[in-house]
Amino acid sequence: MTMAAAMQSRTAEAPARSRASRIAQVDIVTDLAEAEAVWRGFEASGHLFTPYQRFDLLDPWQRLVGAREGALPFIVIARDADRRPLLLLPLSLRQGHGVRTAGFMGGKHTTFNMGLWNAEFAAEAASADLDALLAPLGEHVDVLALTQQPERWHDQQNPFAALPRQRAINGCPRLAMEPGGPPASRIGNSLRRRLKSKEKKLQSLAGYRYHLATSDADIIRLLDWFFRVKPARMAEQKLPNVFAEPGVEQFVRSACLAPRGEGHVIDIHALECDEEVIAIFAGVADGERFSMMFNTYTMSEHARYSPGLILMRYIIDRYGERGYRSLDLGIGSDDYKRMFCKDDEAIFDSFVSLTSRGRLAAIAMSSLSHGKRLVKQNQMLFDMARRLRQAFG
Repeated sequence: MTMAAAMQSRTAEAPARSRASRIAQVDIVTDLAEAEAVWRGFEASGHLFTPYQRFDLLDPWQRLVGAREGALPFIVIARDADRRPLLLLPLSLRQGHGVRTAGFMGGKHTTFNMGLWNAEFAAEAASADLDALLAPLGEHVDVLALTQQPERWHDQQNPFAALPRQRAINGCPRLAMEPGGPPASRIGNSLRRRLKSKEKKLQSLAGYRYHLATSDADIIRLLDWFFRVKPARMAEQKLPNVFAEPGVEQFVRSACLAPRGEGHVIDIHALECDEEVIAIFAGVADGERFSMMFNTYTMSEHARYSPGLILMRYIIDRYGERGYRSLDLGIGSDDYKRMFCKDDEAIFDSFVSLTSRGRLAAIAMSSLSHGKRLVKQNQMLFDMARRLRQAFG
């Protein structure tokens, strides 16, 4: 019997020692279609989740990227005594070196990872609830590798912050915005003046404009340009092109075209003129926060006028004027991010062993993650690691 067949839609009763928990039943679902209705229910108001965990983002990732990497869907749904869903964990399961590891779906393409929670339950969740949730999983999983989790989301504590945890390898600069605040509260006047001066050079171009792509034709056109330019930009920076990995382009196209309300699951903001696309930023939004996922800018002479920074100013003002409270430009403390984002999002990793076999794996994963973070924080070690990667990559 295959692992997938053995796991098919198992239902496990919560153990007797956790009777104080509201969790009465834990379902394990290995078919995304079977979980879809419940999953979409968690995307309605009254629930706590990040836009990176939407079904229409993670379903194409699992089908087009995760499956090719050997990851199996491992969706955990916790219910109360009346079978009402309290929590959904969108995980994928991998097996290697004799250890079964479950982690969040999305791989390198999700900045933040969280479960999808009933908000009321999340506010009250205690150790008994976490025990009841995790205990049945040990039959299928040796270790949970739950990385890049925000400590809080929209001013509500992430219940998994109560698990053993450590700081994530990379930080995430964040811009806090005051709803209804003046433009200078989002971007200082001196930076605005500098960007306005640079933009004058671009404003003379025929058809120069900033816009959010809304039609399928526009989205496809901008993505065609992105997948032509991004590899050249990455090669210029001597960085590996994650978008060239199997299935990634198809996944990105699917999520960008998936409708969500008046927008899309991934929104594409563009700066362009009649002659060419000048820059794009694409990210996810949820009414309170915008998070950037990927970006690039032209290889032409127009690049000298900092089009990426100009586009970022438009995006920040757009969401600020719509009452958004925060914005981030993704993982990593690049200089351009610090120009806009002065705060840092608190992000953590949890490596939780569920079996004796998983105990050593959890220790190894935790140590490796801690070591990588130390290297990132030490510029000399980081530069040495980058040169070694380039030399032997």
